[in-house]
Amino acid sequence: IIMIYTIFTLLGISCNILKRICIRHLNGSSVTCRCRITWKRNYSFYRDDVKSVRAVLNPDISKIRNIGIMAHIDAGKTTTTERMLYYSGYTRALGDVDDGDTVTDYMTQERERGITIQSAAVTFDWKDHRINLIDTPGHVDFTLEVERALRVLDGAVAVFDASAGVQAQTMTVWRQAEKHQIPCVCFLNKMDKPAASLNYSIDSIRTKLKANPVLIQIPIGSGKGFTGLVDLITRRKMVWLGNSLTDDGRHFEITALQASEDPEMLQAVSEARGALIEQVADLDDEFAELLLGDYGENFDAVPAGKLQEAIRRVTLARKGVPVLCGSSLKNKGVQPLLDAITAYLPAPNERHHDVVRWYKDDLSALAFKVVHDKQRGPLVFVRIYSGCMKAQSAVHNINRNGTERMSRLLLPFADQHIEIPSLSAGNIGLTVGLKQTVTGDTIVSSKASAAAALRRAQDETKSDKSSHRESSSLVLAGVEVPEPVFFCSIEPPSMAKQADLEHALNCLQREDPSLKVRTDPDSGQTILCGMGELHIEIIHDRIKREYNIETHLGPLQVAYRETILQSASATDMLDRTLGDKRHVVNVELTVHPWTESGTSCDITFEEEVKAQLPADVREAVENGVHSAYLQGPLMGFPVQGVQTVIQHASLESGTSAAMVSACVCRCMLKALRQAGGQVLEPVMDLEVTLGEEHLSPVLGDLAQRRGTVRDIQSRQEDKVLLATVPLAEMMGYSTVMRTLTSGNATFSLELSSYESMNTHDQNILLNKMAGLA
Repeated sequence: IIMIYTIFTLLGISCNILKRICIRHLNGSSVTCRCRITWKRNYSFYRDDVKSVRAVLNPDISKIRNIGIMAHIDAGKTTTTERMLYYSGYTRALGDVDDGDTVTDYMTQERERGITIQSAAVTFDWKDHRINLIDTPGHVDFTLEVERALRVLDGAVAVFDASAGVQAQTMTVWRQAEKHQIPCVCFLNKMDKPAASLNYSIDSIRTKLKANPVLIQIPIGSGKGFTGLVDLITRRKMVWLGNSLTDDGRHFEITALQASEDPEMLQAVSEARGALIEQVADLDDEFAELLLGDYGENFDAVPAGKLQEAIRRVTLARKGVPVLCGSSLKNKGVQPLLDAITAYLPAPNERHHDVVRWYKDDLSALAFKVVHDKQRGPLVFVRIYSGCMKAQSAVHNINRNGTERMSRLLLPFADQHIEIPSLSAGNIGLTVGLKQTVTGDTIVSSKASAAAALRRAQDETKSDKSSHRESSSLVLAGVEVPEPVFFCSIEPPSMAKQADLEHALNCLQREDPSLKVRTDPDSGQTILCGMGELHIEIIHDRIKREYNIETHLGPLQVAYRETILQSASATDMLDRTLGDKRHVVNVELTVHPWTESGTSCDITFEEEVKAQLPADVREAVENGVHSAYLQGPLMGFPVQGVQTVIQHASLESGTSAAMVSACVCRCMLKALRQAGGQVLEPVMDLEVTLGEEHLSPVLGDLAQRRGTVRDIQSRQEDKVLLATVPLAEMMGYSTVMRTLTSGNATFSLELSSYESMNTHDQNILLNKMAGLA
């Protein structure tokens, strides 16, 4: 009976159904009663005391924590988030990625694939602190989701697979956190795995991330014997009792270490705490003075509070990162992680943003994400830096230079949002009614407050023009969007659905700035540009499910680039009469290979030409040059690494700017053809984790894909293959990898650079694009 009840409980079938089954088959109310008592004693998957998001704390700004969960794919970010929500009392049951019932992975595509695609925000409280948490994706195709989340966060939790240490995407998200100067806490997850290694993970953090890990916990037991941990600061051990299948991890024992404990454990704790104290003393001068002055003879007598304060200072100064351990899936170690978030990561007022100083008590907020809701329309995620945001109020968008009325203000809890009247500084919220606002826009209370803030910024930096430009750009904060590397055509099932498809693509572009949609000038087809195969596949699936449009995708193609091999000059003249106006333009220019910046192009004017041409004509010339850069002479791909010098430009009066741009563009194409074209292909950094027995076939396959092996490393019992491979050769690689390794390997791709193709491969590509091969 207990087994039946357990199975039904795990499957989520209600108690009433089981009660009827017990009564029907066992014919006895007393048996049913015993089942219920047994379930309450052994199982606590479903709790009755669930908090409402409406009752979430609204404390002082010093008690707010805006954090993100970031990691490599499948390191346990979403599982850790689920445990945080459960232990803080905001969910009834423990969500599981494999079961598809997690709070933050609410999209159908996320639950089917078991991965995070969109970053999801949740708000909850923990021990008098309000935590605004964003669960970010781990897949490289959705790097922008991590970027725009970290842009508005104050701290981050980096989750590691303790058996793998630092993986490829971990390094990417760590670099993003460093770019925004975000203090981090490290959580070594999956300590219950047989291959989990604390020392290996610490070493990989130190060597690969160039960080300074500050170990504040050590595990009790290893692998399946992992039962708890020892807090080195307080010298107390935390032990989770019971089987993880029958215990939800809410109850654990905290006891001080006794002299009767295992001598090996006591020795390990003593050594680890001594190393911790010495490390913190090296990183924090104030703690070093305290240590030498008061506790020079006995480091063990250092109070836990003083050590914790020193670790917090080290973390906020980004001199070190506290390292904790646990197993989210087995419900161990998440509560101490929540304590560490409130203890070591900064409050919003501890992060120094110039925009707060300039706006003072006026509203300033950054829109960092947009999602479309079928009932409410576009929902805009905002981070409030100063002032207070209120529902039913008008706000001014600096980037769009327009005023919009915000109808409602919501508190985010994944896809379940709670309406609130106002939101104070330091928080993250959702707005309804902002129809023009997009990712990266700065929102203020009024145009006058923006002008006042800009005056304050100029007063601070009026002596230095360069810093003045920097301050102005900080007022208009934004998010860097990476260039897409894959593209394909997309077609509606009929012309009647073309308008619906355009609407769907416009909504999806607003949600996801890394998705680009353009129209091919030759064929008139709609081209979908994305960050990878999975990215485009998800977009296609969303169009089908959310907008009910059965679209057809063309074959995936690689976004190549073009450049030139040598310098070349060209002249062109345009003489055309339209109506009663005659347009005459003469242009002479030279193009050169530009090595200073390989990913962009430059345009300059000869001094005499610059002095002769009016500003509007110079702008028309620049527009013509930039138009030519968009489509190279070889294959029509964008041009990079080219510098253009305008040597002569003249026009007769009455000539329109459009004619000037057209003549310059035509002249540019002549010069680019004469300079000799070169195709640049995207080259990816590939990291493959596999067993040694599968290494040979994978290396042989890479050789056929024009791959270059950079290194082969050892990670516990596995091998890690590092290589660079052209993106064009990686189509369908996941299927091939599963076949070669019997599904026992994982890999990740990241754009490395654009490199020149050799003549043979370039000719094959040109013939293929021309339909000759």
